[in-house]
Amino acid sequence: MMNPKNFQPLPVPGAGEIREILAKRIDQQKQAVGMVVGVVEPDGRRVVACGNLANGDPRTLDGDTVFEIGSVSKVFTSLLLADMVNRKEVALDDPAAKYLPENVRMPERNGSSITLLHLSTHSSGLPPLPGNLKSKDPRHLYDGYSVDDLYRFLSSYTLPRDPGSAFEYSNLGAGLLGHILARRAGTNYEGLIRSRIAQPLGMPDTAITLSPSMSRRMATGHNAMLAPVANSYLPEPLAGAGALRSSANDLLTFLEAFLGYRESPLAPAMKAMLAVRRPAGPWKIGLGWLIDSREGREIAGHGGRTGGFCATVGYNPEAGAGVVVLSNASTPAGVVDIGLHLLNPKVPVANPEPPKQHTEVPIDPELLDRYTGRYQVTPNLILEITRDGDRLFAKGFAQAAGQPIALPQFELFAEGEKNFFARVADQQIAFETGPEGRATSLILRRAGRDLPAARLP
Repeated sequence: MMNPKNFQPLPVPGAGEIREILAKRIDQQKQAVGMVVGVVEPDGRRVVACGNLANGDPRTLDGDTVFEIGSVSKVFTSLLLADMVNRKEVALDDPAAKYLPENVRMPERNGSSITLLHLSTHSSGLPPLPGNLKSKDPRHLYDGYSVDDLYRFLSSYTLPRDPGSAFEYSNLGAGLLGHILARRAGTNYEGLIRSRIAQPLGMPDTAITLSPSMSRRMATGHNAMLAPVANSYLPEPLAGAGALRSSANDLLTFLEAFLGYRESPLAPAMKAMLAVRRPAGPWKIGLGWLIDSREGREIAGHGGRTGGFCATVGYNPEAGAGVVVLSNASTPAGVVDIGLHLLNPKVPVANPEPPKQHTEVPIDPELLDRYTGRYQVTPNLILEITRDGDRLFAKGFAQAAGQPIALPQFELFAEGEKNFFARVADQQIAFETGPEGRATSLILRRAGRDLPAARLP
């Protein structure tokens, strides 16, 4: 490992302290089954692992264990963009429509087009998700979504504001960026990641398709109740938003290149990613990286979450330090707080309550009709309760930039006549009824927070 410049030392906590944080998150707070932390500093790299490959599996984790990294994939997608700009294959200000078929009508507003820069910085005006997802199963939300579906949605969508005018996090926009770059390069997204990033940097375990070796080392994902779940799948048109798998060792190699410890042809592109700065809520956003500047310490980072995994990757350019945190459970606490704390000890580690275990009890199916209807949870979220035979379901509708986006449907299970819980996430619903027994409101409890919601007419 080379040390190309004089860094301002900012020691990351030692292995013992890291192990204590992980053990508490796993054993006491029940927010993960297994976790791996990777640290890179001027004097080298180290890996600390705690927990197991799966619930009930005695095998332990290490730096080569493979995890889904979710939205950390967006950093890779934006690195592809910066590299292709450096190669003069595309330009940041190129309209996205330039690289799509002529029959696709990319939405515009007031004469302004969506550019590749807008897609990378979440300022395109596109919604978080396309409104024409087909799957009703929250565990497989993107099943069956095709390139033609993506094109149909883009051609029919009306932008609520001018491109570049505001930040709104968009998986759709990031997925579209990956699709466009792959089309420009004449390959698919995974092939472009392999040829432009994974192979040049020596990252054999960073891919979408699991090799036989990766399959043997793949952790099992778990939901918020620590029940095992199947691996997630993001189809090709949206892969750039969150389809990659990787390991702590591969991601440390990735950070070493960003910090200059590892020579790479991608160095100019990596530098260019932080040269861009746009507002992003309480942070700034470069190309892909979210930039946290609290306490005068600049940290470039990104988190990721899938149905069974959480991940975060970040680095402090001035201190020459980087951190990777990977978990094989998708729980409310996640891992971003741990990553930020290791790079900036003034950022506290969260102290979540362990999820409560819920037991299903039989109730009279006729009671379910009392609860069906639509409930206003927040100004931007409506929860619809429906009945299908003896089963009760909930589905959310979020208002994103003034347009409704349907969220995944999930089943509710009774633990009392008016109290229900979900098995796919740590959330519960308690119905409040009027004199005739019909529900007038509900309370949605999500990650320990109560959200009252009145029933709509």
